[in-house]
Formats: sequence, C-alpha cells, structure tokens
Amino acid sequence: MKVDILAFGAHPDDVELSCSGILLSHASRGKTFGLVDLTEGELGTRGTAEIRKQEATTAAKILGASFRENLGLQDGFFQIDEISLRRVIYTIRKYKPEIVICNAPNDRHPDHGKGHELVKQACFLSGLRKITSKDEHFSQEPWRPKMIFGYIQFYSLSPDLIVDISPYIENKIESVKAYKSQFYDPTSAEPETVISSKKFLDNIKERASDWGRLIGTEYGEGLMVVRTPGISDLFHLI
Repeated sequence: MKVDILAFGAHPDDVELSCSGILLSHASRGKTFGLVDLTEGELGTRGTAEIRKQEATTAAKILGASFRENLGLQDGFFQIDEISLRRVIYTIRKYKPEIVICNAPNDRHPDHGKGHELVKQACFLSGLRKITSKDEHFSQEPWRPKMIFGYIQFYSLSPDLIVDISPYIENKIESVKAYKSQFYDPTSAEPETVISSKKFLDNIKERASDWGRLIGTEYGEGLMVVRTPGISDLFHLI
C-alpha cells in the first residue's frame, strides 16, 4: 500500500498533538496517509502500553488513517543503530511515501529528538540500492521520500512554514482526547503529569490559534524543514 504521507511519532499521541490537522487537511484534498509509532510509550507515567494501543487505534480511526503500525522499539532506550534503522527503512520502502513527517530535532522528551534523527537517517538510507530489505514474499526496492518535515510538539520552536488547519481543529482535538489515559480527565485517579492538566489541553488549541494568526487564518500547525525545498513558481506559496 503506497501512501502520500507517512507520519512517524516516537510515541502514540505525538502525531495527534502535532500534525493531525495537516494530515486531515491533505486527506480532504485526496491525499492518503499512514501513521507509524516507534514505541508503545510503555514508560508513560499514566496508563499502560495496552491502553495506549487501544487509544492509538481509536485516534487513527478518528483521523481516517489508511493504517497505523507500531515498530516496537524500546521506549526511552531505543538507539539509532542498525536494528532500529532497518525497521524504519523497511517501513518506508513498504509504503513509499512522497512526504515523511516526524518529531522535531529537539524537544523535552529525549525520544523525540532521537526519533527525528532516526527517521531522517532512515529516509536517506532507504534510497541506497546496496541496503537490502525483504517483505514477506519479495525483496523491497529502494525508496527515498522527496521531503521530510519535523513537527513541533512541546518546546516553542520556530516553524519554517505554517499550514492552515482551520476547518479541522475540532477533529484534531478529538483525536488527542482519544488518549484518555494521558490527557486531562477530571475522573482519573492516575498521577498528575505535565501533559495531564486542563491547561495543557487548552494550550494545544491556543498554539494552533497563534500560528493561525501569523498566516491570517483561524488555526495552523507549524513544520520545520529538514531539507531546503525547491519550487519553480513563487505563487505556489500563496
């Protein structure tokens, strides 16, 4: 199954928090997308890996993703080594995305920066013919995505571009709320964390509103470019 966009997250919920509006926006234009979580988020203070798996499935359905996969890397301890790189390479070659979106190069959780570097390296290596990988029945062909973007999550990083997500903000928030174990729930008996407060949940919409303000729309999501994009027509930017 080929998709137009492949969105990676170090943990389940990273994508929903950071670029789900962008995915919904492009889906409305007929583009397809899939979701890939590097880990199960098993070290999270609240909930369990199994609960987060169920929540991730619900969120993927809300967003209308073509699929969601989990690569099973070790939360908190995965490394950028041959094993992890080959898992990501296999996934890229399997779905042949034109665009990859992943974590920002620097963020509060160390897995986010590592996840960014892992995916970035794998996108390059996936295009090398002498690196072999096999699907269940046949050898995979090399594939290198045309563009890689990093989404912004916890830190207030400066985006290189902002995408209008105004029509999709409520769907984005709904996908985030699918992770009931992680975010604000006044009935929860779980320990409080930085992201479980009502303020954090409110901040998601507030940040989208602020980015929207910068581009003259109601809501937006910011992206960082990994490689300088090239265009032939400046009017493609307006």
